[in-house]
Amino acid sequence: MKKTIRKILVTILSLTGTAVLAQQPSADLLTPTNHALVVIDMQSQMIFPVKSIGVQEFRHNAAIVSGASKIFKVPTVVTTVASKTFSGPVFPEVTQFYPPDTYIERTTMNAWEDVNAYKAITGKNKKKIVLAGLWTSVCIVDPALSARALGYEVYAITDACGDVSMEAHQMAINRMLQAGVKPMTSIQYLLELQRDWARGDTYKAVTELLEKYGGAYGIGIQYAKDMLVH
Repeated sequence: MKKTIRKILVTILSLTGTAVLAQQPSADLLTPTNHALVVIDMQSQMIFPVKSIGVQEFRHNAAIVSGASKIFKVPTVVTTVASKTFSGPVFPEVTQFYPPDTYIERTTMNAWEDVNAYKAITGKNKKKIVLAGLWTSVCIVDPALSARALGYEVYAITDACGDVSMEAHQMAINRMLQAGVKPMTSIQYLLELQRDWARGDTYKAVTELLEKYGGAYGIGIQYAKDMLVH
């Protein structure tokens, strides 16, 4: 039986070529070293009026995005606005990975127009910029369009963004798409960085993050750990 299986595998490899495990991935894909993440205004007051996504779902997605960037050591900028006078503290799902003393405080709605935030973002020296935060129609659209105007490749994690209505959120996404911004989701972001389950140095942290914040997917991971023999 073992000899038969071995023969089948050899046949498959001979038919598909030697590049089965060496296909060149698209340059459009994100890696831990080819981009910077910018987390914008994930603060209490900014989430209160959001209607495009549930608060708990958003908080979980914020944790997945922040956790992913921490696990893979992605250059990350966390920026806030009016944290002491209006918008309030950043969610604990973010602060558990990035403490408040690392945040860049702004007065501008557009992070790109704030000198310190702009220097921090562009100082990462990455041509790909990934955005997540509140609200989609203002604090995500503005830096997205500004970065695109300077030739940056911009990605928006759409389920880690939110707005005061579904229309406001969707029109903002549409506007960014027209400008060439690339949409993705929080779990997609995490798994695009992992890419290969054989990467054992991040495997445990990634599956633990998903188990805690990944909804049905996380329950599936918990099930597998308890029920399947590895």
